[in-house]
Amino acid sequence: MNNLLELPGLLILDVQKGFDDSYWGTRNNPEAEGNMARLLTEWRNRKGHVIYTKHLSLDPASPLHHRNKLGTEFKEIIQPMDGEIVFTKNVNSGFIGTELEAYLKQKQIKSVVITGLSTQHCVSTTTRMSGNLGFNTFLVSDAIAAFEITDHKGVRHTAASIQENELAMLQKEFATIITTNEIISQFKQQ
Repeated sequence: MNNLLELPGLLILDVQKGFDDSYWGTRNNPEAEGNMARLLTEWRNRKGHVIYTKHLSLDPASPLHHRNKLGTEFKEIIQPMDGEIVFTKNVNSGFIGTELEAYLKQKQIKSVVITGLSTQHCVSTTTRMSGNLGFNTFLVSDAIAAFEITDHKGVRHTAASIQENELAMLQKEFATIITTNEIISQFKQQ
C-alpha cells in the first residue's frame, strides 16, 4: 500500500438523496455513507481539502434530474460546509465539464482519495480519469456503493459483484484500493 505522505484532496462524489430512489435497484454497502462521514470528519479536523461533485442529470426520468430539487440535494450525513467546493456536472466524470482538474493543480494537490456514489458510474469514471491525468489516486472500497444491473443479454448482476469487478479493474491500473480504517490508521502513524 502506498503511504499517504501528504494529505490528499478528499473527493466526495454525488452523495445525493436521489440515490435512495428505487429507480436504481438494490445496492450494496449500506455503511458507505458512514465511512464517508468518518473520512470527512478526519479531513476537516486536519484542515484538508474537501471537494464534492453534484450530479445534475439531463435525463427527465432520473431521480438526479436537475429539476428534481429533493433528489439533487446532498444527503444529511454529507453536507458541504463553507469553504468546501462543489463542482456540478451532468456526465459521469467529475473532471468533464468542471474545473476540478484546474482546481487540484492550482491548490497543488497531487493525490486524491475518492469516495461516493455510485461505483459503476461516477466513481469508476472519475477514478479512471484521475489516474490518467496523473494524480496519485486512492479509491476507498468501503466508502463507495454499487447498484445491481441487468446487462445487454438480460443477465442480472448483483451490486456486490459489480463492486468487486469494478475494484478489480481499477486496482493498480488507475488507483490504489484502500479502506477507511487503513487511511485513518496511516494518519495516526504520522
